[in-house]
Amino acid sequence: MPETSRPVLDTVAVAAEDPQREQPWSDLGLKPDEYAEIREILGRRPTSSELAMYSVMWSEHCSYKSTKVHLKQFSEVPQETPVGKMLAGIGENAGVIDIGQGYAVTFKVESHNHPSFVEPYQGAATGIGGIVRDILAMGARPVAVMDPLRFGPLDADDTHRVLPGIVAGVGGYGNCLGLPNIGGEAVFDETYLGNPLVNALCVGVLRHEDLHLAKASGVGNQVILYGARTGGDGIGGVSVLASETFDEGGPAKRPAVQVGDPFMEKLLIECTLELFAAKVVAGIQDLGGAGLSCATSELASAGDGGMSVHLDRVPLRDSTLSPEEILMSESQERMMAVVEPDDVAAFMAICAKWDVEAVVIGEVTDTGRLEIDWHGERVVDVPPRSVAHDGPTYNRPYARPEWQDALQADGAEALARPGTGDELKATLLQLIASPNLCDKSWITDQYDRYVQGNTVLAQPSDSGMIRVDDQTNLGVAVSTDCNGRFAKLDPYAGAQLALAESYRNVSTGGAVPMAISDCLNFGSPEDPDVMWQFAEACRGLKDACLELGIPVTGGNVSLYNQTGETAILPTPVVAVLGVIEDVTKRTPTGFVAEGEQIFLLGQTREELSGSEWAHVVHGHLGGRPPVVDLAAERALSQLLVAGTGLLTSAHDLSDGGLAIALAESAIRNGIGASVALAGDAFVDLYAESAARAVVTVRDTDADALVALAEQHGVPLTPLGRTGGSVLAVEGQFEVPVAEVREAWTATLPAALA
Repeated sequence: MPETSRPVLDTVAVAAEDPQREQPWSDLGLKPDEYAEIREILGRRPTSSELAMYSVMWSEHCSYKSTKVHLKQFSEVPQETPVGKMLAGIGENAGVIDIGQGYAVTFKVESHNHPSFVEPYQGAATGIGGIVRDILAMGARPVAVMDPLRFGPLDADDTHRVLPGIVAGVGGYGNCLGLPNIGGEAVFDETYLGNPLVNALCVGVLRHEDLHLAKASGVGNQVILYGARTGGDGIGGVSVLASETFDEGGPAKRPAVQVGDPFMEKLLIECTLELFAAKVVAGIQDLGGAGLSCATSELASAGDGGMSVHLDRVPLRDSTLSPEEILMSESQERMMAVVEPDDVAAFMAICAKWDVEAVVIGEVTDTGRLEIDWHGERVVDVPPRSVAHDGPTYNRPYARPEWQDALQADGAEALARPGTGDELKATLLQLIASPNLCDKSWITDQYDRYVQGNTVLAQPSDSGMIRVDDQTNLGVAVSTDCNGRFAKLDPYAGAQLALAESYRNVSTGGAVPMAISDCLNFGSPEDPDVMWQFAEACRGLKDACLELGIPVTGGNVSLYNQTGETAILPTPVVAVLGVIEDVTKRTPTGFVAEGEQIFLLGQTREELSGSEWAHVVHGHLGGRPPVVDLAAERALSQLLVAGTGLLTSAHDLSDGGLAIALAESAIRNGIGASVALAGDAFVDLYAESAARAVVTVRDTDADALVALAEQHGVPLTPLGRTGGSVLAVEGQFEVPVAEVREAWTATLPAALA
């Protein structure tokens, strides 16, 4: 029988001999000018393997080609935290900050949005796996994860398709790794229908001396690929999926979504940490988006600039994979290390101990080139920086949308408001049961929040908190937040409000805000309206970080989150990490005892545009978001931290205003409250002014709180007392805490049963 014909291997030599061969550059997502630029860089047409590498590495997801002109302004923010220094920042796999006592913490938030729409379980699961490996690659032990999520309307069919799978994927992967999920968000809005957002955050802990960076230095050092075998899952993966707008009927071409194996990842984590401890790793990089294309080019580019790779040595799950497919595969649970020759044997022995496959696939060179061979034939010969770091930069046109003025002029002032006590009570019950404000236990009960025994705070607390050192009780708190409606009304202010809420949330627990990571989720960069939103959000974050004195450690951009002409609400998710010297002294979120005094910290204004009340009761979005007062946020934060040990509880005010904060505080431990309002009861209860918190103190500490508020210049308003089984607003209404709890807990189980 005749042998099956195989295509002739497209080598560098072949590429030089037939420069006019047609290539599928458009099918791989490259633009005509990008393909022309590749030919100019190489002085010839690219081989098919080189074309594969450039296509994934120059994708929007990997290269930030539409956004780096705006992201570069974050470098204007000083790289110093309020209590320590940055050990690694933007450009590394994740930011690393000094938290004292010889410890450092690394954290980062990234997106896995489009894959999670196509295949909800695996998309979300591998989102967790990828961010965990980013943290691991810095030399840290991952200690916790979080998951900011966005979905379409709760009653939509597609929400019922994607939400259970996404939640199961997040929980399934994280639980198998033994990592507590300490917080996040679940937000519902029409614009996320068909474009769910799955953002994943991981926190890791390391000693200063354990820091590792992604670079391939030292000529002759060996390049070792270890972990899972490379398969056909995820070819192109997130690199392609995240770089194209979904059409109304779904994407025409969908690359395979990566398939995760959390048990392999657990072995990989423990193996890698032992390799670090043995000091046999000179450089390291995880394999995530763009797979081997990314790992080889980024390591070489950040190191001495040269690397030689034998691609045929890569262990495969599918022997039929072509060189192009191997380079594009985003198979999970893989790492690449640079190892000195004398350490290779020890490296391999540790991998064998953990039953982790490891293969030397290349070495560091001084050629300044990334050279990749396939069975003795050269299929890639490129300058690595041109692949990894010097890709195209677009100055996309952007302009304030024509509709922005009309949107901001359509404020909530004209909306019908509740006027009687019964109407105010009905509004409270309607809001507390709404999808965005209701109990999220249906989701979070699928996550292990307390594994490892170091979780101090978790959902539904304002922030998640982890103990870092069990001797000194040093710890960190993390919060993620974003109100997309505010960002739609004013992306500059909306981004700052997202930062302010996360900043406030870690402060209510008693932690000092230290640094931020961001995940900037927007629509198509080819839409000038969207690019204006993005540019304004970046400018807002930069200005806020400068005023608050906290650095941006890194983050992620996710674009093309839209179906047809419908873009998502601009959603710049901001994660803030704070440090607390003694987690045993943290301030809890809910009321803890009867007979304590309740105070409101901060100033309430008539700010209802973009509010949860306007959204839930009227389906309205218009006007201007709440005023941003960063000086007030900083003063409030300092008071909350200084009040640790004095305050018996603290809860920030955000979505739903004072009414929801009081209800959530009462629900937490079944302790009611009676409060008196001095102004317009509706505004006092439901306005969403920023820089506010509800706190409680014992009678003996009330004077100390008054003095503390005066010292920090924070407005202080006595509200009432905790106690009883009802939530009472004097002169307006009373409602049993049990009735509020019933409304709060019923929504998700009823919708998702």
